[in-house]
Amino acid sequence: MLLTIFVIAANRARLVPNRFQNAIEMILDFVRVNVIEEIMGTERSKKYVKMITTIFLTVLAFNLTGIIPGLNLAGTALIGVPLLLALWVFVAYWVAGIKKHGFGGYLKANLFPPGIPAPIYVIVAPIELLQILIIRPASLAIRLVANMVAGHIMLVLCFSATQFFLIESSGGMKAFGVLTFAGGFAFTLFELLVAGLQAYIFALLAAVYINMSLEEEH
Repeated sequence: MLLTIFVIAANRARLVPNRFQNAIEMILDFVRVNVIEEIMGTERSKKYVKMITTIFLTVLAFNLTGIIPGLNLAGTALIGVPLLLALWVFVAYWVAGIKKHGFGGYLKANLFPPGIPAPIYVIVAPIELLQILIIRPASLAIRLVANMVAGHIMLVLCFSATQFFLIESSGGMKAFGVLTFAGGFAFTLFELLVAGLQAYIFALLAAVYINMSLEEEH
């Protein structure tokens, strides 16, 4: 569906955009200007606009499946999609850093940050190595999965309770079904906000990690 929307938008692109084209362009401009260029600058960001925009839209699309009736489970609530995207970012910032500094220079810049007394490197270097190997990609994948699973659990609890109170219970207990349904509706709106927020955070951190690999000092 995501590919179909953008193929239609590209085929129907006009010099004077209609509402549909305006909406698509607003999303693309938001990612380019407010996420990528904000972190990486105009020149440096050009190389990574396509990648990070793809990540943002993919995460957003899979997040939104969590509030679609009949699905009710975000694709990003399963570890596969977040892990794949996190590995893409992992490869991207390693490749960017090695191309800019060389393999040895990239490791030196990350493992031995300047301004720290030499004996402290015994502690700092392993931590920094763990960060660029595991912590950064893990933070991307686990944060996304945890947030989407939590939202799914809240929706399941609310609507399961609604079904129980309205259908299986009797008497005055049915009134509680109205409350649980209202709670489920409120959490659905909240999940809509979370879907966009988590896509933004994932894309933002991807830009941050790549940009850190390109900096001379950390």
